[in-house]
Formats: sequence, C-alpha cells, structure tokens
Amino acid sequence: MDSAAVWTILTICTGMLVVIGGILALRLHAFLALTLGALVVAAMTPTDDGGTIASRVASGFGSTAGKIGILIAMASIIGKCLLDSGAADRVVRTMLGWFGEKFAPASFVLSGFLLGVPVFFDTVFYLMIPLGKAMQVRTGRNYLLFVLTIVAGATMAHSLVPPTPGPLVVAEELGIDIGTMILAGSIVGFFTAGFGYLYASLFANRLWQLPLRESADFSLKDLEELANRDESELPPFWLSVLPILLPVVLIAGYTIVKVVCEAQKIELSPAMNTTLATLGDKNIALIISAVIAMLTLWRTRSLSRHELADAVASSLASGGIIILITSAGGAFGKVLQETGIAGLIKDLPEASPAMIITLAFLITTAIRTAQGSATVAMMTAVGILSGLATSGSLPFHPVYLALAIGCGSKPIAWMNDSGFWVITRMSGMTEGEGLKFVTPMTTLMGVVGLVITIIGATLFPLM
Repeated sequence: MDSAAVWTILTICTGMLVVIGGILALRLHAFLALTLGALVVAAMTPTDDGGTIASRVASGFGSTAGKIGILIAMASIIGKCLLDSGAADRVVRTMLGWFGEKFAPASFVLSGFLLGVPVFFDTVFYLMIPLGKAMQVRTGRNYLLFVLTIVAGATMAHSLVPPTPGPLVVAEELGIDIGTMILAGSIVGFFTAGFGYLYASLFANRLWQLPLRESADFSLKDLEELANRDESELPPFWLSVLPILLPVVLIAGYTIVKVVCEAQKIELSPAMNTTLATLGDKNIALIISAVIAMLTLWRTRSLSRHELADAVASSLASGGIIILITSAGGAFGKVLQETGIAGLIKDLPEASPAMIITLAFLITTAIRTAQGSATVAMMTAVGILSGLATSGSLPFHPVYLALAIGCGSKPIAWMNDSGFWVITRMSGMTEGEGLKFVTPMTTLMGVVGLVITIIGATLFPLM
C-alpha cells in the first residue's frame, strides 16, 4: 500500500473519530460534530480547484440542502399535522378495527411502518406506545409483543423509505430516483418488518414477559381513559391516510409510468409528460401532501389562521434542525469523497454483488454501533461508498447499495442510541430489558434485510 493510500485511510479514520468522538465524548450536537469532521477532513485533503477548506465544506452543505431541504420541511409539516389533528391516531385505531384485538400486533406493525414514512421513529413510538399500553389494559397480556411490533414497523421505514432523512439523503447521493427508492425500500421493509413480527410473536413473547409499569408519561388511570376515548373528534380514515399515501402514489406512479412507456416504446404528448413530471416531482408531491395535512388540522381542530401558523412554525423549527444535520452530513460525505476513497475500493465492482453489499452493510453497522444514530451512520457510509455508484461500474442497480446501507443502520441499538432510550423509557423497560428484548430483534431484522438485498441484487440486478 503506497503512502497516498495510507494518508487517505488516516484522513477518513480521523474524520470519523472527530464525528463519533464529538457526539459520544464531548456530547456535541450532531450538526456541530459533522461540521467539525468535514472541516478536519477537508484540511487534510488538498485539492487543485483552488477552493478553501470552508468553501468546500459549504459547497457540500449547500448541495445537500438543495436536494433535501424542501422535502424534510414538508415532511415535518405533514408529521406535525398528522399528530395534532388526530389523523395518526385515526390510522392506528382503524388498523386495530380492521384486524381486531386478536391481530392487534399485526396492525401495530403496519401502522408503525406507514407512519414511519413521513414521521421520525421517535415520534411514531411516542404516538403509538400509549395505544400499546391501552391494549395491555384491555387484554391483560402480550405487552412485550405490542411494544416490539411497534418498533418492528416504525424502525424499518425510518431507514428504508423516503422522505425520512436517512434514506432520502442516501438516494440523492447515489443518484437513485426517489420513486425507485420508495418502492424498493417498501419491498425490503415488508420482509424485515414481517420478520420482526414473527420474532416478536413466535419467539420473544412466548419466552419472556414485560410487565406494564407506571411511567412519567402515562399513569394507569390515563391509560384506561385513553382506551375508552371518543373517536368522534378524529378525522376520517381516508383523510388521515391521504397525506401519507399521496406522495407515494405520485412519485412512485410517475416512476412506473416512465418504466412502462420506455419498455413499450410509448411516447406521451409534451403536455401530458410535463403534467406527470410535475406531479411526480418529489418536492411538488410533498408540498401537495403538506397542504392537505394542514387543511386536515385546520378542519378537525377549527384553528384560527394564527393557531395554524403557530403549528406550522413549530414543525418547521424541528424540521430545520433535521435539515442542518442532514446537510452537515452531506458536507462530510462530500469531503470524504474528495479523499479518493473510491480509488481504494475500485476493484470491488469486480467482486460478487454479495461481497459489495455486505461491505456496505458492515461499514454502516460499525458507524451506527459506535455513535448511535442510524441517520448519521447512513449519511457517513454513503459518503464513503458513493464513488461506487457514481462510477457506473456496479454490477447491479445502486438502489441495492442504498438498501444495504439502510439495513446496516439497524444493528446495534444500545445505550448510545436516542431511540433506545425512547423505547425503554416510554415502555417502562429497564436498560437490561431493552438490550435483551429490542437489540437482538432490530439486529436480526437488519441481517434479514441484508439477505433479501443480496438475493435481489443477484437475481434481479436491474442493469
């Protein structure tokens, strides 16, 4: 190995040490840690374009913000309005009505996955765990099963299906059509969440029990009131689910139309093509859904214009933080690419798809385990691996690389993960119970996703 390769590896390891050490040891905000990491890597990687260290980092930051800024802002509005209007509650309750109490765990998986598309995992769990507790009050059993099935659905959507920031940034960096990422992520998510359901129902729930304990968020009296809450104030199901499904239909629908037209050699009129392209644009689709979600909140809660504006402002405040973190992650990824990391792994496309996908999975897993955040792990990993996709020499479609990164962000959930603390504190688990019940399930779900991705890339490379 020549000196240039050694310096490249040293630069990458130093940058990752700054990010991970900043988050874990110095307790820095992820935005600051990623920005510092990007500056350090840029300083250690001279370029010939004459750009300063700061300008190169700012360029990566701006490029990422331009790709995902509107999407995350609109997704934040959708998520906030779904929660405040009661639409998210309606979705969960309707699923329970369809499946019945006997199949409540299946409804929790589906509801969690559906809500996990526009809403962050932590928020979905906050929303659904009271209903899981209420089901325990009604049935007197299976509390562990309810908790694990909520986790199984929501955690996979968080890492596989845009517009959540992790898969959104990965898709953008790898040049993957968002509709393709939604479809592929949903397919792999079906298998992984399904495995989580089977693991929870056939293994964990039969082997262990989790008692329903008092917690700071809900007393047992509160849970009894929740179980009998009047549903008349909630919006109808079709309106509740519309902001979630509409962007999926518009974006994925346009992708399907393009594929069919290319396969059948059908030429659409310029006006029709423009209309479909506009409606299928990811930004337009999310904006339309955000407007519908806002109108749902206004209609359900009878808010004044000022109250609606305050609700939107609140959602944009939280969304702004997410945009800052993901954009800083994009800057970090850009300067990682400038190190020449793609040159070190240039021979990988000659290897088997299984080897390449497994490498992507393991890199993401290592970063996730070290610093805790699945989103940061995905953004860091794609910065290291994006050269494989942009070189055009992969033996399969880049979406499989994105899926491997998403699945690799699931192992290993432990005490440095904020989601781990949300699950344990909100459910009443001890730390030991969280490591015993949650960590093995999410790890195995990630491995199942890896296997499905390898099979897909081998049998259906889509090249």
